Amino acid sequence: MLFALDHELQFPPVHLAEPDGLLAIGGDLSRERLLLAYRSGIFPWYEGSHILWWCPDPRCVLFPEELKVSKSMRQLIRKGTLSFTVNRAFREVISNCKTIARRGQESTWITDEVREAYIGLHEAGYAHSAEAWLNGRLVGGLYGLRMGRVFFGESMFSQVSNASKYAFTLYTEQLMQQGVRLIDCQVHTEHLESLGARMIPRSEFISLLGSLTGSPA
Repeated sequence: MLFALDHELQFPPVHLAEPDGLLAIGGDLSRERLLLAYRSGIFPWYEGSHILWWCPDPRCVLFPEELKVSKSMRQLIRKGTLSFTVNRAFREVISNCKTIARRGQESTWITDEVREAYIGLHEAGYAHSAEAWLNGRLVGGLYGLRMGRVFFGESMFSQVSNASKYAFTLYTEQLMQQGVRLIDCQVHTEHLESLGARMIPRSEFISLLGSLTGSPA
């Protein structure tokens, strides 16, 4: 059963999601709804003009201590060709991600409405970006939400080889130093798996959120 959301700030129980993880449709991208969604293990994804809300089972996550850093990445970091920053260019990062297709789709899920909603979350201190620079030019990065000891990754982009992986690697190491214990990668990809991400049952994921972010209520 696909649930239709209205103006009320609530989501159906995640175990009622479709086999592919689709849980609900509609609602809005208000700050309050988005924060409730992430705390509940739910994330939005547009299809056409509709907001779809997802909570797949199993869930792709990365435990920061399990990050895999290849020899070539260590060499790239030591060379210092790229430079790394956090929250220096959030608007530019999400705008670049907006032009890149996601999850095998022909077009990006990031609409103008999505972009503005996450910029609002950034200005409120919830959404963060990590950037990779080459000679002063932004060439890669990622963004997502941080709540408690969880970082919810949303999207990344790269304009030169390994730029997004470089930003992800250094940001994950920084998050681990700051006490983050879980990175939500949402959906499995070979790229994420190569970085150490793995699948866990949805029930385990929801339980971790409860202890690392506090109760959705």
